[in-house]
Amino acid sequence: MALIVLWDIDHTLIDNAGVSKEIYSAAFEAVAGCRPSAPAVTEGRTDRLIMGEMFDRNRLIQPTWHAVQEALEVAGRERFETLRQRGRVLPGVREALRALAQKPTVISSVLTGNIEANAHVKLAAFGLDELVDLEVGAYGADHRDRAALVGVARDRIRTAYGVPAETPAVLVGDTPRDVEAALSSGVRIIAVATGVHTTEELRDVGAETVLPDLTDTVALLAHFASAAKLGG
Repeated sequence: MALIVLWDIDHTLIDNAGVSKEIYSAAFEAVAGCRPSAPAVTEGRTDRLIMGEMFDRNRLIQPTWHAVQEALEVAGRERFETLRQRGRVLPGVREALRALAQKPTVISSVLTGNIEANAHVKLAAFGLDELVDLEVGAYGADHRDRAALVGVARDRIRTAYGVPAETPAVLVGDTPRDVEAALSSGVRIIAVATGVHTTEELRDVGAETVLPDLTDTVALLAHFASAAKLGG
């Protein structure tokens, strides 16, 4: 049976070294004409939610999403080299993605709060973009609620690959929002304590499988194999 694996990006696959918050601040300033009063609050939020909250905190009228998305794309594109110089791929990630890319029954994509263009920027900066199918991922422009992105990704994968609706799926992410998105959508979660949240915090919100990082490729593949066998 096929298996769908959906990866979070920031603090799961890469460390963006603060570039993400610079992107949000630059996009805000481009649209609002002033600097934000405080940095963006991220932690698993989607770009729609992040930017909306920034305008609310600054007591400004919400602009059109089209204007915000365009500003985010420009800000992300302009910081490609900065990200490549300051950021890094997290330990074990490249090996894990390569291992899945070699398995014909696994569909490996992303579920991220980033808009699609900036997801491409972040992965392409480190040569990871060719190791996942970004065409069928779910992104921060698709919905404000991260949990809703699970259905978006599954629909795109079903259309592109012709897999059954009941094909098991696994989310891999580092925040409580990743865990909640998986649990509320009926898919499995592999949480990784590679961001700001501890193993205990991720377990407390319901993650049964929590890894310290992605360095043990054999163990990770075993978790994926179990998910494919058990479904969900």
